[in-house]
Amino acid sequence: MKAAVVLLPGLNRDRDMIAALTKISGQKPLTVWETDTTIPDVDLIVIPGGFSYGDYLRCGAIAARMPVLRAVAEKAAKGVPVIGVCNGFQILIEAGLLPGALMRNSSLRFVCREVKLEVTNASTRFTSTYTQGQIVRCPVAHHDGNYFADADTLSALKDNGQILFRYAEDTNPNGSIDDIAGITNKAGNVLGMMPHPENLIEAAHGGSDGRGIFESAISQAA
Repeated sequence: MKAAVVLLPGLNRDRDMIAALTKISGQKPLTVWETDTTIPDVDLIVIPGGFSYGDYLRCGAIAARMPVLRAVAEKAAKGVPVIGVCNGFQILIEAGLLPGALMRNSSLRFVCREVKLEVTNASTRFTSTYTQGQIVRCPVAHHDGNYFADADTLSALKDNGQILFRYAEDTNPNGSIDDIAGITNKAGNVLGMMPHPENLIEAAHGGSDGRGIFESAISQAA
């Protein structure tokens, strides 16, 4: 599987993501920079977490207007799978590739801990290696992960099966509406999620619950 990882100033989880993709796929991903206007033919594009451009204006607002995001949008429109994790999720929303908004955590504090996630749709290209309703562990680390959508958008997300992950067992760390932790676009090829699956893929991490997201994407690309 050929993957590409988007690099932007201020991101600090790119090495983690590159390491995870390399270990799971057996092939080191390409990297693309903020000023790149094209992305080579790949099977998966990933925008990792961090604090792009210092989170100025709004988290992901500046990054979403960089040339490389226009290239990401073009690939997504052609059906190429895209994953945005944490700040990557914020960037995808700011770029208009996913609906809703990510607001300040309800506690008004940065949260860094492990949560539980329920797999609410196991019939997607990102969740096919999980079972419906499966509870998995995953770490989070964010300050603006409180997902919000208006009533019509929320209804559409539910009706279309676009909600892939919900915080489970009272572990919602940010106040997200309907406990939403991860969603896709209507076409199902763009995933945004606040938790960091790349940080729970092997025994050295204390578990491998996050591995299934990448294995699912790889199996679809095979």
